[in-house]
Amino acid sequence: MGKVLATKLVSVGHEVKMGSRSPSNPKAVEWAKKAGPKASAGTFGDAAKFGEVVFNCTAGMASLEALKMAGAPNLAGKVLVDVANALDFSKGMPPTLSVCNTDSLGEQIQRAFPAAKVVKAFNTMSNSVMVNPGLVPDTEAFLCGNDAQAKGKVVEIMKSFGWKRPLDLGDITAARGMEMILPLWVRLFGLFQTPNFNYKIVR
Repeated sequence: MGKVLATKLVSVGHEVKMGSRSPSNPKAVEWAKKAGPKASAGTFGDAAKFGEVVFNCTAGMASLEALKMAGAPNLAGKVLVDVANALDFSKGMPPTLSVCNTDSLGEQIQRAFPAAKVVKAFNTMSNSVMVNPGLVPDTEAFLCGNDAQAKGKVVEIMKSFGWKRPLDLGDITAARGMEMILPLWVRLFGLFQTPNFNYKIVR
């Protein structure tokens, strides 16, 4: 997911630093070489310090640990786009959610990093659809968060990817519903045998 989003961000003109636990992570270093002069790699802390907008594309159950490694001071005041889902594969497939109903990963991240401007986005679709909405024309890209300006920045990014219908669901508590879509997504993936589908809201 991180590589796909990072590649798209570079392609629309952004400078991107991919973070990982090690500054010499082979996959991150290889991606940066292939992606061109606007791409680079480093630690989670390096990436968080570098970015004006930070994307959390880590496995959801490890997201809080990874963001702690990124460093609260490096995230303070920045838009933090949470793309992750707290999927628990410990009992096999299909995965369950390690947090749901009365809380969400998005809310946990906002509580852990109160100075960051957390926006939940892109988590309800496959990475191929995130960066190529033409695969699923006339569908919605959901987002939520507490900061209106931060959400506006994420909407700009969505539109630069080609999304025509970003749908703001409100404050960060809306992440509960966005994350709880995932069990349905998994079922649909099994039914369709393709990740290239999305949701359309008809009124």
